[in-house]
Amino acid sequence: MAGYGQFCSVARAHEVLGGRWTLLVVRELLCGSRRFNDIRRGIPRISRTMLSERLQALVSIGAVTRRDGRTGPEYDLTESGRELASLVGAMGAWGQRWLPRRPAEEDLDAEPLLVDMHRRVRAEAIPKDPIVIRFEIDGQRQPRFLLLKVSEISLCTQNPGFPEPVRVRSPLPALVAWWRGDTDFREAQRMGLAVEGPKALVRDFPNWFERYLFAPIGPAAGEGGAVPPP
Repeated sequence: MAGYGQFCSVARAHEVLGGRWTLLVVRELLCGSRRFNDIRRGIPRISRTMLSERLQALVSIGAVTRRDGRTGPEYDLTESGRELASLVGAMGAWGQRWLPRRPAEEDLDAEPLLVDMHRRVRAEAIPKDPIVIRFEIDGQRQPRFLLLKVSEISLCTQNPGFPEPVRVRSPLPALVAWWRGDTDFREAQRMGLAVEGPKALVRDFPNWFERYLFAPIGPAAGEGGAVPPP
């Protein structure tokens, strides 16, 4: 593919980083994913072929290294790749501030949301005894299970064998609106988010998580990006 033909470092960087999916792959590596399938869980719409190509491209420019792990290839950011954190962070902050946030109108997948919730569990706030949260998202054929254990936090397709006292039932837009910071928890409940179980666990549920990294950033004045209260 022909380049931009410019000396400018913005153009040169965009040539290698501006392709579809590339910065999302970097985002997943910045969030701690190291194995191919873990990276893909956070970007479920990328094909295996495309993910392989994007990883190879990042390796070729020196932003990522590939090594053989115990269960297969693992990928790590180099100093060059880690420096992209400021770029990814600036894009996230800009998008949170300036892009409209109307989850009911967005084309959303549940998996990236649940992966992010899994990453941002506050281990010091969860119950001392292991429990499993059952997620039933409208339109999803199978429930998902989040194991909360002091020594392990896991997102699973089946209950790994622990008590399941908390069930979250929700339309995806309501759960997104709370997680992304578009609404508070009560407003998300009015949108259909329901947490069921023992009263104390239901009360504590929101405190088990550090919400989405950019949730504290509100919409720019006059943008009206957040979901209005019903």
